[in-house]
Amino acid sequence: MIKKVLLTAIRGYQQFISPLFAPHCRYIPTCSEYAYQAICRYGCLTGGYLAIRRVLRCHPWGASGYDPVPERLGKISPFD
Repeated sequence: MIKKVLLTAIRGYQQFISPLFAPHCRYIPTCSEYAYQAICRYGCLTGGYLAIRRVLRCHPWGASGYDPVPERLGKISPFD
């Protein structure tokens, strides 16, 4: 239930709020798409954790480029 609400909120942001601003995400996929994929793949806690880490990395002095959701987590998540 919570997962569905989060995914709907992300899609709503992508469709209605994001188009109002100039694109400025430094990564591919965008941070909102990354969050959507991470929550779909790993659930609310771990996917949300990955999404927050990604958003915190997305700043003018950070890296850029292709940064997909990891296929396997290993020790990346504190929730495992």
